Parts: sequence; structure tokens; C-alpha cells
Amino acid sequence: MKKRPIQHQLNGLMALLLFGVFAACVLAVLLTGASAYRRLTQRDQEAYLRRTCVQYLATRVRQADSRDCVSVERFGGADALVLTETDGSYATRIYCYDGWLMELYSAVDADMEPQDGEKVLELSSLRLTLEDGALTADTVDTAGASGTLRMTLRSGEGAAA
Repeated sequence: MKKRPIQHQLNGLMALLLFGVFAACVLAVLLTGASAYRRLTQRDQEAYLRRTCVQYLATRVRQADSRDCVSVERFGGADALVLTETDGSYATRIYCYDGWLMELYSAVDADMEPQDGEKVLELSSLRLTLEDGALTADTVDTAGASGTLRMTLRSGEGAAA
């Protein structure tokens, strides 16, 4: 019987060991990258939700900013931004209800309830104030992050409080 040289077996073992080290390094880099990616996407998602709510409110107010068309009132026990059409027959109410930013479009004199609106974004709370033509909206999202919108209505003295 012939004996195999020990050198040949060590070469194969070294190649297998080197492959194992390489595979472990690749796995470590992938896990580190996945963790970093997860943190970045979570941070971006939170910032997106915070900015989206505030920008949504700003856009809706800019669209409706006419004389006597923007007001703040209580609706279903919470603050509601009321955007009335220029002819005064229909209004859009934007409010927070049951963990959601809601929008309700209806006739001004319609008997509607907060649950009748459409869900827009997840939101924990919305506090609105309108004083001297300046609208302030303070939001708190479901993660507890807050956002603030401060804008002066272009309709000036036409804004109702």
C-alpha cells in the first residue's frame, strides 16, 4: 500500500479552512449591511410619515385658502380643519380620529360623524389653532414623533377662527 503524502492533505485542509474564513467574512458583511439598511429605512419611514402629514395639511390649506374658507372647529370632540368651498355649500373636514388622520367631504349642513370620513394617514393626535390668520397644526405620529406646521393664510382677514 502506498501512503499519501501528508503535504497533499494539508494543502486541501488549508484551502477548505481559507474558504470557511472567506464565507464567514462575507456573512458578517452581509449581516452588518442588512442591519444598517434596516435602521436607515426605519429612520426614513418615520421622517416620511412626519413630513407627509404636515405637507398634506399645508397643501390642503393652500388649495382652499380663499376669503372665509378656512376655519378650525370642534368635530367629534377633536379639532378639525374645515375647508369650505367658495359657494359655502360643501366643506372638507380634516381631523384625527381613532389613530388616523381623516378627511370628510360633505354638505355643510349634513349630519356626519367622525367615523364617516376616509382614512388618510396614521396619526396619534392633531391640535389646530387659527388666530389672526395664522394656522398652527401640531401633529404626533404613531411612533411618538411630533411635527408642526405654521402658516399664514394668504386670504388674510378672511380667515375665520
